[in-house]
Amino acid sequence: MSTELVLYDAADGIATISLNRPEVHNAQNMELLDQLDAAWSRAELDPQVRVIVLRANGKHFSAGHDIDRRTWDNQDRWLVSEVYEREAHRYVGYSLRWRNIPKPSIAAVQGVCIAGGLLLAWPCDLIVAADNARFSDPVVAMGIGGVEYHGHTWELGHRLAKEILFTGRAIDAQEALRAGMINKVVTRDELDSATRELAAQIAEKHPFALRAAKRAVNQTLDIQGFTAAVQAVFDIHQLGHAHAISETGQPVLMALTEMKGRAAQQKQ
Repeated sequence: MSTELVLYDAADGIATISLNRPEVHNAQNMELLDQLDAAWSRAELDPQVRVIVLRANGKHFSAGHDIDRRTWDNQDRWLVSEVYEREAHRYVGYSLRWRNIPKPSIAAVQGVCIAGGLLLAWPCDLIVAADNARFSDPVVAMGIGGVEYHGHTWELGHRLAKEILFTGRAIDAQEALRAGMINKVVTRDELDSATRELAAQIAEKHPFALRAAKRAVNQTLDIQGFTAAVQAVFDIHQLGHAHAISETGQPVLMALTEMKGRAAQQKQ
């Protein structure tokens, strides 16, 4: 039986999905992402569930994609087509699907939410952050122009998006709130209770009306070009991988140990 990297609970119209890899700060391997997608599907198909809450066990929401060096060293040869297919399915594909599930969703974020962590939080309709939350996408340092699901421009505005990408710096919960990326900041101790209180308030509404409201906002964003932009920028992202493979044989330019060192500094 596989390890439960994602936990699921449903009660009072609320499905709670918990990332459960705290020993590595909920870094995402393929198994975790597949289990997470299965949990989203379970919540989507349960007629008793009106609201979905995504949270994480441990100190941090998610340190992003798992960059354990053993994973990279065991790969004898990288093919651009294989990288493209894997990321199209599990990164952009999953994130867009979660975004469009016709039930309201809330992400509860504490600690770091780095790069791939944004692919989990941004598809949610609302984000509640603990006051110790920090959001970043430092992958330009790896020779890549940003993480696979390009919500940056929409979530942050183009000036702040460029600054964060160019510098790799993290923004804290208050700056994210001012940018409009998150809905509420609470203390770390209040995060779960505040998120559930918000979910309970939403769950009281008629599910068809909630579905219509979500569809209206998402379609408005799509008319403005959101989904087309995400898919187009994903191809730019893959060009970065192809460039790195041509130069180093690996899909990133930067030494993984250095990247992990920078990520570790952000977790402090």
